Amino acid sequence: MSSLSMEEVQPQLSKRPVGKRVSLLIVGPSMHILGGQAVQVRRLLGILEDVPDIEVTFLPIDPRPPKFLLWVLSIRGLRTVVTFAQYIVRLAWRIPQHEVIHIFSAGLTSYALWTLPALLLGRLWRKKIILNYHDGQGDQHLTEWRTAKPTIALADRVITPSGFLVDVFRKHGIEARAIFNIIDTSRFIYRKRRKLRPIFVTNRILEPLYNVECILRAFVIIQKSYPDATLTIAHDGPSKASLEKMAEDLKLKNTRFIGRVPHEKVTELYDAADIYLTSPNIDNMPVSLLECFATGLPIVATRVGGIPYVATDRESALLVEKNDHEALAACSIELLENEDLVEHITNGGLEAVKRYHPAPVREQWAALYRELAEESRAS
Repeated sequence: MSSLSMEEVQPQLSKRPVGKRVSLLIVGPSMHILGGQAVQVRRLLGILEDVPDIEVTFLPIDPRPPKFLLWVLSIRGLRTVVTFAQYIVRLAWRIPQHEVIHIFSAGLTSYALWTLPALLLGRLWRKKIILNYHDGQGDQHLTEWRTAKPTIALADRVITPSGFLVDVFRKHGIEARAIFNIIDTSRFIYRKRRKLRPIFVTNRILEPLYNVECILRAFVIIQKSYPDATLTIAHDGPSKASLEKMAEDLKLKNTRFIGRVPHEKVTELYDAADIYLTSPNIDNMPVSLLECFATGLPIVATRVGGIPYVATDRESALLVEKNDHEALAACSIELLENEDLVEHITNGGLEAVKRYHPAPVREQWAALYRELAEESRAS
């Protein structure tokens, strides 16, 4: 759960006098969209149920069409047009009814398509706007897209889930602050590990950005020392077919592509493994690392983007340079052969994950919503 138990948290919430409620609209992806943002939206909606003076409405960026139009979901271009039209109509209807607009945002094309309309309509109606930016490609977005900085300036507050993106925004002259992602450790199975089995897992979207190819090349080396080693590759994505072909070409044994694992089954996926591998070329704040901390699963990861802001090398994980499959393999083998190191980094991970428990994150968001609502009422 959290550093505060529910019994400790609930009295704090109930003691707050409920005056005029804050009317909050959260705009973000639903669970129909793969990715960490959708998970964070769902978790935030869940923890805000315990805050009596904040009234929350959720508006998905991917609204489902009515039954008679469900057939459009199978036609890519038409699906986007119909979804976008519904989204704009719902934004135009919902935004005037709320004081504070909390927009979950990725960067680049996704920002232009889904975030920008919410920013513009929010500013048109003079609402208080939070831009909650989740994208490891933020520097590229701010550097290459002329529309990025002037439209981000429409937001009253810029919030990121990591110090990494705070630093990126600062470099571009934009003030941002971090409110961490949420992880509810109560739903995870913590298993203390020392002597590891060569059972590996990875759980990232299968797309070039996350460079699963590096893991497959590392696994070739690992299997030379541990022929019975197994690798489970969870999740789905556009690179799945090419990665399956690569695994076949490399003649990897005991390598399974199991597709997307339902969120409620992820804890079982991690409990079954003994080492977690992730080798992205760029990343923001992968929640999968927090989940590994919460389950006692040792991590070997690339030292890119926001990962060093979440995991400390040889304190809570082992970190290697980008696209270095030899180092990824060497660190994996080191964990298999060094029980003291395993115990040290898993203890460090369990301590590090406390920062992401629901209670402190909820209080930070609630305080920000109240602050903006007061500003709105005073203006």
